[in-house]
Amino acid sequence: MDIYKILEKLPHRYPFLLVDRVLELEKNVRIRALKNVTINEPFFQGHFPNRPVMPGVLMLEALAQTAALLAFETQGTGVDDNSVYYFVGIDGARFKRPVEPGDQLLLDVQMDRHKAGIYKFNAQAYVGDALAVSAQLMCTVRKVS
Repeated sequence: MDIYKILEKLPHRYPFLLVDRVLELEKNVRIRALKNVTINEPFFQGHFPNRPVMPGVLMLEALAQTAALLAFETQGTGVDDNSVYYFVGIDGARFKRPVEPGDQLLLDVQMDRHKAGIYKFNAQAYVGDALAVSAQLMCTVRKVS
C-alpha cells in the first residue's frame, strides 16, 4: 500500500501522519509498515537539539496508525467525516532503543482480537533487527457528530 492509499484510509496529515508505506498486510491477522525517520521531522527541533531522538509517544502513535490501517482493511472501510479512530488503552509499553534521524522504523502489528467494536493488537517497532518499542494497543472507531 503506497502513501496515496494510506491517505485514503487515515485522516492524519503532515506533520502527524507517521506511516509512509505498508509492506505486507494479511486481513484480520497482521500488517507490516514503514516509517522513514528524517532530520526534517518537526519534533526533532526540541527533542533534543543536541541529540535528536524520536519521542516514544510518537513511536506508539505510528504503531496505532498502522493498527488502524489493519482494522480498516479488515473491515473493508476507512474513516469518514463522521467517525474517529481512538486509542482506548496501551499496556506493557517498553522502549528498548532510541530512534534517530536516518533510521527506518519497521512497524509490525498483529491483531489479537476484535470484540464489541474494540480491537486489541500486539505491536512492535524495529530499527533493522533491533527492537525499539513494544506494546499492546486497544483501539476503537466511534461515530462523532
